[in-house]
Amino acid sequence: MMVPSIIVSDADYVRLMALPSPPELRAELERAIVVPLESMSPSIVSMHSVVSYRDEESGRLREVELVFPDEANPALGKVSVFAPVGAALIGLAVGESIEWDFPDGTPHRLCVLAVKPPLPPPAPSATH
Repeated sequence: MMVPSIIVSDADYVRLMALPSPPELRAELERAIVVPLESMSPSIVSMHSVVSYRDEESGRLREVELVFPDEANPALGKVSVFAPVGAALIGLAVGESIEWDFPDGTPHRLCVLAVKPPLPPPAPSATH
């Protein structure tokens, strides 16, 4: 089975590689194509993207925001990149899918349907 090349911004790559990430995510990052942040296509899942995806096995549709572990809040749809779904989705483009083993040992094929790119960080406020 062909595994899609993932694309990660240099900023996300540096921050993620500095964390003690799960082995599956580390392996994905080590094979990633790293590009400058300003060159990232808005159709690629990056940190803080809102991703619509389908689990091909169950047919379930879901929309989540991919976040760093300390920002995770499943009740608000904020999924950690360390979670199986987050690790599977990072770096995929709209229309791509990946098969990923979940903690219970079952493989899931996730297909990216849409990506809303992260909002730029707010501009620093001027202080006088």
